[in-house]
Amino acid sequence: MGISDWPEGLRPRERLIKHGPRALSDIELLTIFLRTGLPGCSALDLAQRALVHFGSLNRLCNAAFQEFCAIAGLGPAKFAQLHAVLELARRPTEEALQSGGELTSSAAVRSYLQFSIGKLPYDCFTVIFLDSRHCLIAREEMFRGTLSHANVHPREVVRSALRHNAAAVILAHNHPSGNPRPSSQDHELTQLPGDALGLMEVKVVDHLIVAGNDIYSFAEHGDM
Repeated sequence: MGISDWPEGLRPRERLIKHGPRALSDIELLTIFLRTGLPGCSALDLAQRALVHFGSLNRLCNAAFQEFCAIAGLGPAKFAQLHAVLELARRPTEEALQSGGELTSSAAVRSYLQFSIGKLPYDCFTVIFLDSRHCLIAREEMFRGTLSHANVHPREVVRSALRHNAAAVILAHNHPSGNPRPSSQDHELTQLPGDALGLMEVKVVDHLIVAGNDIYSFAEHGDM
């Protein structure tokens, strides 16, 4: 039986319209995105197969092109559509902040970072540069790969802060492992750039560790 033959109250699209997207499971949301399945395999069956194969929605969304397309029913068109959807979800938040919105809201910062670095499959250290009113000036990915105080150079962070004429910064990096708890090296990644920026009278507002939808704030935990 195809999804169109189901009772209306069970169809994912109709459920979304009636109850909102948060009422749907990952499989139902992915079913709406896929729209069609394969002969003998509904879109819902295909969604379930894909999630079982990748293990989570996060891994599916970050799958490499060849790995994604290796699943029957998923191909280049679906890959392009998925990443267009992900980018469409990210850009409104960035656009609102770049229009001069103040980054004084913890929720705004977290949303911005979740979309920009939260789902990356590699380690990334990024810096958000702010003016004196804590409005966004720019965001730069400063370092990529294994992060430690040895390869995250404070002088590069200071140089970028001066180039942007920033009055404050927010440091952030991701944990692809999914665990946002800081390590001893993460504490060093806060202290060393912070000390260097302090000499230039640039305030470090916070250091955030982003692990998917989970975020650890050094400021909120009194670690700064």
